[in-house]
Amino acid sequence: MFHPLLVPSYLFYVVCYQLPGVLMQPALPERWLVLAVAGGFTLVLPALATGLLVYLGLADSVELRAREQRAWPLLLAALSFGAAAWLLHRPALFDALLFEMMAGMSLAVLLTFGITLRWKISAHGVGMGGALGLLGLLHLSGSAGLPGVWWLVGTAAVAGAVGSARLALSAHTPAQVWAGLALGLGLVAGLGLGLSLGLSLG
Repeated sequence: MFHPLLVPSYLFYVVCYQLPGVLMQPALPERWLVLAVAGGFTLVLPALATGLLVYLGLADSVELRAREQRAWPLLLAALSFGAAAWLLHRPALFDALLFEMMAGMSLAVLLTFGITLRWKISAHGVGMGGALGLLGLLHLSGSAGLPGVWWLVGTAAVAGAVGSARLALSAHTPAQVWAGLALGLGLVAGLGLGLSLGLSLG
């Protein structure tokens, strides 16, 4: 339910439909387009690419348990996420937050790819850490309101459950799970701080 390829679609849904006041554009009736871009480029295309790698014999299964088999799927996912960020970089049509979210996700996947070349960091941890960081920033900014508090608390609980599940399945060591969470959280915090400094200096 909380595979790393599903988390972006969940986040865009929450931002578009569950946190009134966070987005100004597009208008509510047109926000399905944002979800279509997010779902198509962060779930459908990467999943098809992974399936193709399995078909070609370059991966044993879509679960990608071996670290060595994760590089190509992560690189292809990073390219697909980057294409989605490019599509959402339309200031006349979409709030800057949507592009910033997708650009941050693209960078997270790219960093996960780089680390995976040497070490099996938890991609689930990265995804949940990023989700937690994003909702935390929206809460601190005051734009998410009371609903944002509940989404933040719920996401923290889910992040703990996902990390525990990865350990129970012996998919990762505790260090790999914590490193994933730290990467996701740290990346969002760093990007948020950089954007805030940029706006204040501008």
